[in-house]
Amino acid sequence: MNKLYIGNVSEEASAEDLETIFEQWKIPHSGPFLVKTGYAFVDCPDEKVAMKAIDILSGKVELHGKLLEVEHSVPKRQRSCKLQIRNIPPHMQWEVLDGLLAQYGTVEICEQVNTDTDTAVVNVRYAAKDQARQAMEKLNGFLMENFALKVSYIPDETVTTDAPPLGGGRRGFAPRGPPRSGSPGLGARPKLQSDVPLRILVPTQFVGAIIGKEGATIRNITKQTHSKIDIHRKENAGAAEKPITVHSTPEGCSSACRTIMEIMQKEALDTKFTEEIPLKILAHNNFVGRLIGKEGRNLKKIEVDTETKITISPLQDLTLYNPERTITVKGSIEACSRAEEEVMKKIRESYENDVAAMNLQSNLIPGLNLNALGLFPGGAPGMGPSMANAPPPGAQAGYSSFGGQGQPESETVHLFIPALAVGAIIGKQGQHIKQLSRFAGASIKISADEVNVVDANQIAPPDSIDTKQRMVIIAGPPEAQFKAQGRIFGKLKEENFFGPKEEVKLEAHIKVPSFAAGRVIGKGGKTVNELQNLTSAEVVVPRDQTPDENDQVIVKITGHFYASQLAQRKIQEILSQVRRQQQSKPSPRGEGPPHGDRPPLARPSRK
Repeated sequence: MNKLYIGNVSEEASAEDLETIFEQWKIPHSGPFLVKTGYAFVDCPDEKVAMKAIDILSGKVELHGKLLEVEHSVPKRQRSCKLQIRNIPPHMQWEVLDGLLAQYGTVEICEQVNTDTDTAVVNVRYAAKDQARQAMEKLNGFLMENFALKVSYIPDETVTTDAPPLGGGRRGFAPRGPPRSGSPGLGARPKLQSDVPLRILVPTQFVGAIIGKEGATIRNITKQTHSKIDIHRKENAGAAEKPITVHSTPEGCSSACRTIMEIMQKEALDTKFTEEIPLKILAHNNFVGRLIGKEGRNLKKIEVDTETKITISPLQDLTLYNPERTITVKGSIEACSRAEEEVMKKIRESYENDVAAMNLQSNLIPGLNLNALGLFPGGAPGMGPSMANAPPPGAQAGYSSFGGQGQPESETVHLFIPALAVGAIIGKQGQHIKQLSRFAGASIKISADEVNVVDANQIAPPDSIDTKQRMVIIAGPPEAQFKAQGRIFGKLKEENFFGPKEEVKLEAHIKVPSFAAGRVIGKGGKTVNELQNLTSAEVVVPRDQTPDENDQVIVKITGHFYASQLAQRKIQEILSQVRRQQQSKPSPRGEGPPHGDRPPLARPSRK
């Protein structure tokens, strides 16, 4: 993989020109440049130098007014099942990538490549040529969180040799770190963290011993087990137990867990604490059924194999916003350690299966941060970045591009629900809607004709709407919209406002600037028709609307949850493009923004 193909080469370019560029960027080459009409070839000393040339030059460096395209040179006979995917968003999780790749066929191997770039690079092998070809066609240029993926073939040596396709340590494919289920050969690069954290409960009186004097003990555990350990001391003030979250590889989590159990046992002896100290693992309820298995077989097997007694907290202890169940393991430290390994193995398998299934849907919804949705263990109480980073209900985040720096922009969506369902969404004394607002990190209000339906801060001004429906006004960033709307769709189904075989379909309204409505519709209705074909939602921009006081008009979206979400995100994408174009235009009559403190998307006031 040391030979490079250089494409989009100007007819004026010479070998000397290319040599100058390589020298300028300090990229060595081990042979002369072979220049053809429109392209060239060159050999590099090794694969690392070839990767450096691709990272530095491809799509970034011009020669005679044309951007060079640099990739591995692969003979046609070796364009088989292997691809290299570059420019992967640096914070993307493996599960998201696995889900995307799996849409085009069976991935036999997916390995990360060491590079000096901020974005990630992986080498992928599909089970069949047509699968690799389809992935190449669909993924090259595919936008993920504002990063355009770059996909190219890499030589498949197995085409010309009899070597088995999945041998370890093949040329150019040295595995990094221990493999994990579902993604062979995964590297341990933190930018693509894949492991499910371990969550355990410990008696509050042992927390001090686990932390140690000035944090010495916890630092030592972290260093020895290569883990990040969070002790949630401030959660549930006065509670008898505190949660601990361990972020690491499965082996690192198990090692940290065992060390914590040993510390608690020693502290119990020193303080003459005579009660048994079981291991308590916290797990999302979504995974517990598969841990137990049909007729309890999985759990019984773990008990027998590890010589432990395992019980699980009842479903009645769950709430919508506290979805974890407690798995209590009793036995010796050695036995509990083995049980933890087996329990978490089942939990991680369930997690990976669910994420892969989820990605078939959410991966189609651009701009959503899967981590921030809180649908999986990463969003469990006390550990979810979505909860820590979400703005308080009703807070307006600053304007920013979707994949840019800072908090995502706040959005407002009007969702229409059956009038009879209002009580279920509000809950007793407004408790459900308050919990939903906190959970999603959004402001949620329900329009009402009477102010005394719920307390005042959950009321929106009455609107002239269909008396059979009520309008739920949701304000928050994209992830908050996803979570809030998803819970509302789910609640309506749970409370039987739709039949058992009837899909929940709701109407949502988005307000857009009147000057942008034409972009949503498109020439001759082309854009709105494409939106409907892509999303399976009905998208309508009513004609002859009178813009409101903010010069905005309504776009109506009707469909099931995922269809509605995809349509909303696509429309927001169009609006972002319009805003960027508005920003790039000079102010009328050369006037700049007053004092430089106007929000970037603000429009000049009318006089």
